[in-house]
Amino acid sequence: MELNVLNIEGKETGRKIKLDKAVFGIEPNDHAIYLDVKQHLANKRQGTHKSKERAEIVGSTRKIKKQKGTGTARAGSIKNPLFKGGGRVFGPRPRDYSQKVNKKVKRLARKSALSIKANLKSIMILEDFQMDKPQTQNYLKMLSALGMADKKSVLVLGELNKNVYLSSRNLKNSKVVINSELNTYSISNANSLIFSESAIAGLESLLNR
Repeated sequence: MELNVLNIEGKETGRKIKLDKAVFGIEPNDHAIYLDVKQHLANKRQGTHKSKERAEIVGSTRKIKKQKGTGTARAGSIKNPLFKGGGRVFGPRPRDYSQKVNKKVKRLARKSALSIKANLKSIMILEDFQMDKPQTQNYLKMLSALGMADKKSVLVLGELNKNVYLSSRNLKNSKVVINSELNTYSISNANSLIFSESAIAGLESLLNR
């Protein structure tokens, strides 16, 4: 598959880039995508939830009423989970939600997600560009020229560009990453992927190991 290289004004430059079939043209593996996305979302969970159980509640330990003769159920502690202010039964405790997915499966998942985007014609190639200073207005102007102002987009760069990153940080639907940071969730969640010219070769080399 060959794609035209666009400039920041959304116009064709006359150059084309051929995408590697081994990365952008494989048969998608839906289960690999599912495993990788599930791991990504699970690893983002903090797992710091905590509620106090009966033994952790501060309160008196005296028996609150006599055992028999009241006509109601027995009650031996104000910290009983059945009472207001009592401890919680089997409440949440801090835990680690992180999961493990093999490197080969993660690589297959990214290739599968990229192939799906290629089949949907949701990939653009943008010529390498620089920004003299962080300016969200100029970045938004570029997205508008590419028809991505009101859609979710991921711009993939070959190397870190601080000014470009800072220019996009305030935009809810836009994300800027370098090719080594691109993950399956970001690919699947975006309406379109915008690759800089320098990012394509690095990404193909990374996924063809």
